[in-house]
Amino acid sequence: GDLINNGVIVYLDDILGYANTLEELAILLRKVFTSLRQHKLYAKWSKCVFGVQEVQFLGYKVNPDGVRTDESKVKAVQEWPQPKTVSDVRSFLGLTGFYQKFVKGYAGQAGPLTDLLRGRDGDKAAAVEWT
Repeated sequence: GDLINNGVIVYLDDILGYANTLEELAILLRKVFTSLRQHKLYAKWSKCVFGVQEVQFLGYKVNPDGVRTDESKVKAVQEWPQPKTVSDVRSFLGLTGFYQKFVKGYAGQAGPLTDLLRGRDGDKAAAVEWT
């Protein structure tokens, strides 16, 4: 309701609360937990983090300066083995596509890989040829 985009972002079962001060955050969290309880929903305390300047949320690092990539995901892209099958190429494009807004000209850079998939919908195990 009135909490969404007013200090609270919700995606499925992930909730991010943010405020300018710890006092404001405490008030906000009380409202969030009250709302959850009213709907018979509960937070798993082992997954909760409170009062931090930076948090991982939905695969991103979020802090007062903004949103950025998670270094572990960037490392996974850098260390990804050369795709050998259509399925491998799709998996790689899925991972890199998640962060495409951070890569200038992503579509152009991914284009040659996307071209490898044209007309190969039914054959996930088909080998891809590198030229």
